[in-house]
Amino acid sequence: MSDELKKKLKLKVSAIQNGTVIDHIPSENLFKVITILGLDKVNNQITFGANFESQKLGNKAIIKISDKFFEDDEINKIALIAPHAKLNIIRDYEVAEKRIVEVPEEVNGIMRCFNPKCISNFEPMVTRFKVVSKAPIGLKCRYCEKITHEDQIVII
Repeated sequence: MSDELKKKLKLKVSAIQNGTVIDHIPSENLFKVITILGLDKVNNQITFGANFESQKLGNKAIIKISDKFFEDDEINKIALIAPHAKLNIIRDYEVAEKRIVEVPEEVNGIMRCFNPKCISNFEPMVTRFKVVSKAPIGLKCRYCEKITHEDQIVII
């Protein structure tokens, strides 16, 4: 298929008046981002798609959510599962601000310790991790001091 034909066949997703667009999410992590941000529990209009072509990622996913703006700590959580994600803040159908996600210094209450013997997997407590490496991501458990690596992250 020619590039010109591909351009003609591209579907357009409607613009949002106000809200946030999260772009450059690895397609396989789309639903993890939805879960980590609690988007499965909001009443706002949400559009998402996966497996769009991306020169950087091969395939990418995108989320558009109307009338929702995220706090810095929420945005930084995305970095655990989508470290190359970009956020566009939309106001009156225009990009008002662009933000890049960053891995936070600490990660609390959003993921499970990979160590099956860790007390946090048996007792009702908030999981707590210190980031010891940002690329690739390495997280040290406060309770058992084991390192959870990027490919071992399980969102709770």
